[in-house]
This record gives sequence, C-alpha cells and structure tokens, in this order.
Amino acid sequence: MSVKHPKVAVLLAAFNGMQWIEEQLSSILGQSGVDLTIHISIDPSIDGTEAWCLACAARHPRVSVLPFSGAFGGASRNFFRLIRDVSFEEYDYVAFADQDDIWYPDKLERAIREIETRKVDAYSSNVVAFWPDGRRYLLDKAQSQVAWDFLFEAAGPGCTYVLTRKLVSPLKATMLANWNELQRVSLHDWYCYAFARSQGFRWFIDARPSMDYRQHERNQVGANTGINPLIRRYKTIHDGWWFSQVRVIALLVGLEQDLFVRRWLSLGRRQLIRLSFSAWECRRRVRDKVFFFCICWATAVMGSKAR
Repeated sequence: MSVKHPKVAVLLAAFNGMQWIEEQLSSILGQSGVDLTIHISIDPSIDGTEAWCLACAARHPRVSVLPFSGAFGGASRNFFRLIRDVSFEEYDYVAFADQDDIWYPDKLERAIREIETRKVDAYSSNVVAFWPDGRRYLLDKAQSQVAWDFLFEAAGPGCTYVLTRKLVSPLKATMLANWNELQRVSLHDWYCYAFARSQGFRWFIDARPSMDYRQHERNQVGANTGINPLIRRYKTIHDGWWFSQVRVIALLVGLEQDLFVRRWLSLGRRQLIRLSFSAWECRRRVRDKVFFFCICWATAVMGSKAR
C-alpha cells in the first residue's frame, strides 16, 4: 500500500537566474517525504531563464510556469503574484523558494513534522550562508519571539517559510482585498510573518538550518554579517524606508487601533523616543534590540531624509 505524503505547493520567484536555478530546482525536486509541485513566476529576464524553465516544465510534471505577466521589479511583488494566482485548494502546505539556494533533502519533511508536532501554523529556520570563495556562516534567526518583533522584522529568510493552508487561505484573501496598498510592501517575508502573528497564528523558528543560502552580488536581500550590512541597514533607516515599511505593514495587518501601535504610529520625535523604550519587545536578537534603541533615538534627534 502506497504512503500518502503531504502535498506542498512550492512558490519560486525567478529573474535572470540561469547561473543557479538548475541546481536549486534539482534540490527541490529531490525533497523526501512530500508530494510537491513547483510553481514558477518569472520576471522578464535576458539570460534565458524563461526558456529554460518552460523546457523544464515540459519535462517534469511537478514543475509549472505561470503565464508571463509583465515586469514585477522585485522578488516581493513576484511572490505576491504567486500567492494571488496559484490555487492552493489541493495542497496541505505552501513553501517559498528563491532561485539560487540549495535545499537540504529533508527541508520540507522536517518543516512539516515540526509544524504537526508543535501544532503551529507556520515554520521558518536558520540557514547557512555560503560565498563563492568557500566561506560558510550560520545565520541564526531562531531567538525567542517577542511581543512585537513581527512589526519590525521577518521570521528569517522567506525561502525557509512553510505555511499551512489554514494560514494561507486568510493571508491570500487579505492580500486580494488590499492589493493596491500591498504593492508598497518591499519584503514579502516580513509581511507574511506580520500577518500571521497579528492574526493569532502560531509560528516556529527552527534553530537547525534547512538550506544553504547563496551569497552573490545580485542578492536582493542577503546575509547581514560584518560591518558593511550594518552600514547599509542604517542608510535604509536614515532614508526613511525602514520606518515607512513598519507603518505600511502595521496598517495592512489592521493594528492601527492597537494601543501599543497607536503610541508610535505617526513616527514623530516623541513617538520614536517612546518606541525606543520598547526595544526589548520589538526585536528578537540582543544586538538588534540595542541597535533598535539607538536608531529610534538617532532618527528622533536627526530625523530621516523622508521627513
């Protein structure tokens, strides 16, 4: 008698990915203990990604390429399109995938086991970043969740996310109802985590890494290691981008009337200083809590370019 495996929709956003996508698809198709289909949405590319993916779909019944739908201009809009256009009725779980990583063979099987064992609605995990020169580095995102971290950061790399259909159904409905405003969100993984936590869904962040997270010059969002990423993060905050995203996401998930959120949502000087004293409840990692406190004060005192 054949064993019935969980059915998983893997959503993969692609753009000029010929250098890596074949290795990534091989690692996904080789997943153990699941019945999966890969749904690919391609931002118009100039390196043959579209033709290669179509040829792959013609050979593999478990690979599907969505009809071309113009330029998205970034991975997040591409993922939002995938969530909007793929039907999830036949699936038990939905997973996100980037085009350039390498999944461990039991990535999905372990995620589903943890979801079922812990009775949670979503899963993400640590990853091992790796560089062309052979360097490898564990990116630890598995610190304990705190009351408001979801409004200020994602649950780790979106390419580790596995969501239950119970969560995906209202997520998709809310996205469709707020589609135009959703286009202002720059990071789909941050938004999905914020939606889940704000609506009372339970999320587990696994300390065990589930994949190798490729680092290269074309990463839209890469590993935050060393001083240069810290400088880049400060610039995005000083430019006003980060706090504007916090505000957009808080409004999209319906928390504008929450007492805590109302205290700082206008992001004025007094509001930022007030918010700084909640740093321990706004980020998971100790270093990030300290950085959050400092950046609230710096922005309150010096302002941002957007103000």
